[in-house]
Amino acid sequence: MLFITEENRKRLLSSNKPDNVRLQEISDRLKKVGLRPTRQRLNIGRLLFGATHRHITADDLFQEIQTTGEQLSLATIYNTLHHFSEAGLLRRICTGSERVYFDTDTGDHHHFYVQDEDRIVDAPAGDTIINRLPEAPEGYEITKVDVVIHLKPKV
Repeated sequence: MLFITEENRKRLLSSNKPDNVRLQEISDRLKKVGLRPTRQRLNIGRLLFGATHRHITADDLFQEIQTTGEQLSLATIYNTLHHFSEAGLLRRICTGSERVYFDTDTGDHHHFYVQDEDRIVDAPAGDTIINRLPEAPEGYEITKVDVVIHLKPKV
């Protein structure tokens, strides 16, 4: 069961009221990366690209969308998140668990994965230093480095 914080509940309720300016911004953003601004993509974009940066799974987003009264299938949400990720609008974070997280902050930064809570948080900027990377195999180049630091409570 997903519990929604009061802050997220207010944001979701306010997002039920279509803001034509906001939808136009999202539409322009989608067009800029070559994605057609469908009703589903606009509605998902409205939830994702608010004022705050988020780490979210498809299942979590599905639950949020249910609270808005919008009817979207989980498959549509998965596909949309993957299209947004491929277009550079989201950053995909794999933790090794079966869940994939999507980060609305696509800039260079690293993450902590809190295993017992199954959640992602940003690692402090500048605290991770990578001294040396291996050479990429012949015919390939390194395009980015993602660091996910797994955490568990001390016993």
